[in-house]
Amino acid sequence: MVERKYLIDVSRLIWRVWTGRLPTGIDRVCLAYLEHFGTRAQAVVHKGNFLRILSPRQTDRLTQLLLEGGAGFRAGLIRTAPRILLSGRGNGDCAGKIYLNIGHTGLDDPVLMRWVRRRRVRAVYLIHDLIPVSHPEFCREGEDERHRQRMRNVLDSAAGIIGNSHSTLGELADFAAAEGRPMPPTVSAWISGYPIPDVVTPVRMDRPYFVTVGTIEGRKNHILLLNLWLHLAERLGEETPRLLVIGQRGWEAEHAHALLDRSPLLRRHVREMNDCTDEDMARFIVGARALLMPSFAEGFGLPVAEALQLGAPVIASDLPVFREIAGDIPLYLDPNDGAGWERAILSFLGQSLERDRQLAAMQGFRAPGWDGHFSAVEPWLESLPR
Repeated sequence: MVERKYLIDVSRLIWRVWTGRLPTGIDRVCLAYLEHFGTRAQAVVHKGNFLRILSPRQTDRLTQLLLEGGAGFRAGLIRTAPRILLSGRGNGDCAGKIYLNIGHTGLDDPVLMRWVRRRRVRAVYLIHDLIPVSHPEFCREGEDERHRQRMRNVLDSAAGIIGNSHSTLGELADFAAAEGRPMPPTVSAWISGYPIPDVVTPVRMDRPYFVTVGTIEGRKNHILLLNLWLHLAERLGEETPRLLVIGQRGWEAEHAHALLDRSPLLRRHVREMNDCTDEDMARFIVGARALLMPSFAEGFGLPVAEALQLGAPVIASDLPVFREIAGDIPLYLDPNDGAGWERAILSFLGQSLERDRQLAAMQGFRAPGWDGHFSAVEPWLESLPR
């Protein structure tokens, strides 16, 4: 029998899969951890005052339901819920076990923090970003203070912290210094996405097109692209390139949502795609003149790395994390420089020295993979003090 030496929090995944929405970047990381550690872990479910460690048998059943997802998840969970809820009533002795919290789940909840201390588990958190602290203007009201409390709790209770990048760990170190709190042991391990196939057939359209990928929210700066496309449409008419906006709708982007919903001019040139599969997204990226990423802030920015592996040039904001994962390959611009973005997009429509430079520079580029992530994380987990 395989030793269950890990505890893995699946609370976020239960809620996200229940809603039936396509997984976000954080959801994909949670699913990857569940797939990797699931057979060696017991699941933890936490909601308010309810906190339960599931038995190995019920962990395996819930893991199967979460990884399969789809339309059958709700029915399967409802059938299984009574046994799941009863399976871990005693919870057993979990002192010294590694508790993996991968999705920022409940980190501002004192119930979880008391449980970590009382059960003497070694809490390991994967930190995705500090955006609500550094850029509160792009988040829901009050989210900045909630995230500050999450990070305080992490620093006070962690046996170790996994950062999705050196950039994220640097921001956390700055936060810790400002708060007068010590940094626990850390490891930086780049995250990954879906497996990128070796051969992808590009999508062909009636005219050149560009792609932007990510949740339609304020910090992603879709509004710069939409305003730019309005300007291009007024100048170029039917010669305007298409813009594919791939991503689900988020928050703090009401103006962008309104333009997408109500602008007849944009409707002729901009296509919103909020239910795009991984396979179709790869095909759209391969056929694009470039991936556009004008974000004000990112925790990682996996589409940049995936686009380069797929052979698509990238025009992106000059963010430290983009430079960390993509080096000097993309064309970097200020996210507020609308004129600069317009010049770059127009130049990428035809023969472009910059575009040709990128196509040459990205030869052999490989996006981060889960094998590399876990080969860094697992030995580090074994090194944590007991």
